Amino acid sequence: MKKIRLKGNVRDAALSVLLAVEKQQAYSNLILNETIDNYGLAAKDRGLLTELTYGTLQHQMTLDYNLDPYVKKKLETWVRILLRLSLYQLFYLDRVPDHAAIHEAVEIAKKRGHGGTASVVNGILRNVQRNGKRRMDEIEDPAERLAVATSHPVWLIRRWISQYGRETAEMMANENNQAPPQTIRVNMTRASVDQVIELLAEEGLQAVKSPRIPECLFVTGGQPAKTAVFRNGLITIQDESSMLPAYALQPEPGMTVLDMCAAPGGKTMHIAEKMHDRGKIIAMDLHPHKVKLIDEAAERLHHVIVESVAGDARKSAQQFGENRFDRILLDAPCSGLGVVRRKPDIKYAKEESDLAGLQVIQSELLDEAAKLLKPGGRLVYSTCTVDREENDGTVDRFLARHPEMVLVPTELPEPLDAGTAEPVQIFPHDFGGDGFFVAAFRKK
Repeated sequence: MKKIRLKGNVRDAALSVLLAVEKQQAYSNLILNETIDNYGLAAKDRGLLTELTYGTLQHQMTLDYNLDPYVKKKLETWVRILLRLSLYQLFYLDRVPDHAAIHEAVEIAKKRGHGGTASVVNGILRNVQRNGKRRMDEIEDPAERLAVATSHPVWLIRRWISQYGRETAEMMANENNQAPPQTIRVNMTRASVDQVIELLAEEGLQAVKSPRIPECLFVTGGQPAKTAVFRNGLITIQDESSMLPAYALQPEPGMTVLDMCAAPGGKTMHIAEKMHDRGKIIAMDLHPHKVKLIDEAAERLHHVIVESVAGDARKSAQQFGENRFDRILLDAPCSGLGVVRRKPDIKYAKEESDLAGLQVIQSELLDEAAKLLKPGGRLVYSTCTVDREENDGTVDRFLARHPEMVLVPTELPEPLDAGTAEPVQIFPHDFGGDGFFVAAFRKK
């Protein structure tokens, strides 16, 4: 492929992002910002770039299913991605005229390839446009049909069906293809919710209160991270579901708290706010460059009780001593299958075999947490996955190994609190937040 960058061309920029995701396993959310800078895109085109990128990733298997009858020979990777990108516009974007989407694809094919490539791209897209969407009932197997219709790997759909039933699997897969809401957490140590709503309005953003979490706001009309409200440490960008672990932890001013896998620090800062900046929080992460993110967050939010530490939390008892902490949060490394809406490339990058290795790490971290926790202390285990083995399975095995640990109620905000000593599984379709799991334990 010719190394050509069409400066300012939003569709060519989307193609570059998608190509990096496919060939280099780059994270779409990270490569997007870099691409915006490289292409010098105007502000008005940035939203379209995001929509084209995420939309094409979200519906990738469906798009391929519709392309396959017209592809007569093996295509170069970039050509296949260009066809997906163009088909996404034909099928899902009403405001983009078909002729414009096809014309743009042909022009990009000419510049990145040659006249023959452009002819192939034009022919395939014209055929799809003429014949319309392919019928899903051509796929006999129900799980495979749902997988293609919602663009989720077949193994994942089968796993969700076996764990939760077809109805939940289908609702979850469909929700994963919707755009996530933009939510923020108000730093209640520095401003009230009403004050933040007013300050955001002055900067042209609209914010409404969450009906579930008092310090959570839904924001539209702009990017909260670009505001003075953010720079001045009054808010944090955070999904509503990921605000739950700090509630479950029940931290109090003056306590000593460990956040075992803390970076980039969103939950650590939420705990500091719950403690009114009195006490001590040790925030660990394995990677030194990620620890810097914790320090930056603490400085921006003016939290003085956070001490960041780089190291392997599985060996933290050697460093801190046993029976040391009043509260421990383990927001564990996981498959991330609850955040597919925000990172659609996750569903294609994961293999079912990956999950077993993650469960080993999760169990090792929980075992270490049990040593570190004071008698009578509280441990919270949370993940951003919806996989039952990573969640309930890991909890059950932990309790079997540690008779000194007992499940206790999670004590979440009232609309979400089950009132029982059972872990809480949040699905993406429950209220539009990320898929999330929270379990709380007490050490006897």
